[in-house]
Amino acid sequence: MHKKIFKLFEYVYLVMAVFSLYLVWENWADNRTRAYLFAFFAVVAIFMFFFKRNFRKKIEERNKNQ
Repeated sequence: MHKKIFKLFEYVYLVMAVFSLYLVWENWADNRTRAYLFAFFAVVAIFMFFFKRNFRKKIEERNKNQ
């Protein structure tokens, strides 16, 4: 059960990144400062996806070896 929840939250970060990139696209012409803020959120969300994925795989590998 926990493995599925951890995988789900990984992909939630990707959804957040895609939504943030959409908001960058929408705000680019009108409010450049807001677009940069959402671009930062997208980068952080992508980083968190890979960080959580790597951490989950390490935990699974450690549990498999025990």
